[in-house]
Amino acid sequence: MATQPTVRLITLGCPKNEVDSEEIAGGLQQAGYRLDPHTRTPEVTIINTCGFIEPAKQESLQVIRDALRQKQAGNTQKVIVAGCLVQRMGDALRQMLPEVDAFVGVGQMARFAEIVNTARQSQKPLNEIQPPHHRWAEVTTRLRSRTPWSAYLKISEGCDHRCTFCTIPSFRGRHVSKPIERVLEEARWLAQNGAKELNLIAQDTTQYGYDLYRRCMLPALLRELAQVEGIRWIRIHYAYPSRVSDALIETMACLPQVVPYLDVPLQHVNREILRAMRRPGNGATYLRMIERLRRAMPEIALRTTFIVGFPGETEAQFQELLEFLQQAQLDRVGAFVYSRERGTPAAEMAHQVPFRVKRERYDRLMRAQQTISLARNREWVGKEITVLIEGYSEEGNWAIGRSHRDAPDVDGLVYVPNCHTAPGEFVPVRIERADVYDLFGVPSGEPLPSTDSR
Repeated sequence: MATQPTVRLITLGCPKNEVDSEEIAGGLQQAGYRLDPHTRTPEVTIINTCGFIEPAKQESLQVIRDALRQKQAGNTQKVIVAGCLVQRMGDALRQMLPEVDAFVGVGQMARFAEIVNTARQSQKPLNEIQPPHHRWAEVTTRLRSRTPWSAYLKISEGCDHRCTFCTIPSFRGRHVSKPIERVLEEARWLAQNGAKELNLIAQDTTQYGYDLYRRCMLPALLRELAQVEGIRWIRIHYAYPSRVSDALIETMACLPQVVPYLDVPLQHVNREILRAMRRPGNGATYLRMIERLRRAMPEIALRTTFIVGFPGETEAQFQELLEFLQQAQLDRVGAFVYSRERGTPAAEMAHQVPFRVKRERYDRLMRAQQTISLARNREWVGKEITVLIEGYSEEGNWAIGRSHRDAPDVDGLVYVPNCHTAPGEFVPVRIERADVYDLFGVPSGEPLPSTDSR
């Protein structure tokens, strides 16, 4: 019996890339390849890159060069580079890295096994970079890479917004929704394979359905997903602030499977800066949105991201952002130092902010938010919250999990001593202590049955 060729697949970047890699891995497995993330001598090394901003680009280039060194040393035979950086840089990347055996753009992911087969036999580098288009992979090809109980579910691809700082539409293409029937099929498949939490992702989840159904279908999709047997938590990521509608809020509030959590990137609050970013709204409209969400769901956790040091940002405009933090009292905040990306309108704007000033503003913003996050966490001391147990400390005496307030990878954790609940189960926990990011508590009951998720 022939030995299965081994593949090491390295994924960089966001959860959307993670889903792409799971689809690549599943297709390769069906084609007879063995996926081994730990092997040091794979026949084929695949790198699914990120090209969003300069630091991500540099990380991708470093990983590619490391793989090429392994190829030169005889530890891997073929190096294949795929994803966003390939699509963004195109021929420039091929010229920079001629030793790479194949470049695969984002529009060719469904053909990955075919491309790998060809690359293994070819003596010449392959160029599989075409304009982005989206062919949804078969659900059954997805090979999960994380714990079975929590899954990302991509509901659309691409983006129709034209934010002046962002490169994504140039290499991910126009917004394309996955048909509801396909989303539900994938959700059922994930549930049958152990998923209890679905994290809905897209470049803009609130744009879902406009291209197929001529209206936002996210509320309708949520109602359908809530009927999928075995799914207990549904979490919404990447909402666009002007599309957080009353219909969406009402749907979130009335479905127990949809956790009271919303990730809604705001980027800034000053009207002039937002206009320069080509984004709608201002601090006042955002505060009204937050009020509507909290009125409908008093326990909602709100996450956002901001960009500091956008071209032309004055100290007064940054102070407006700090004042907004105090007014909004958001649970989770991430921030980016503005990255001047070639090919974006913002890169050509006057009054670029010096890096020293950008970094100093970033530090001030994060210090201010840490105080707020600590206060928000302390509000849970003495209260009970449902926790999804995901593992244990190295010593084994602390169970570690997440509440409805905690998205995978980016938010805090809940630490529970003397808890013997199996990973993947939900347990009620009474919170006794809080720090800036995490909560600490004790079990306050038996693990919850499948019908009770909040």
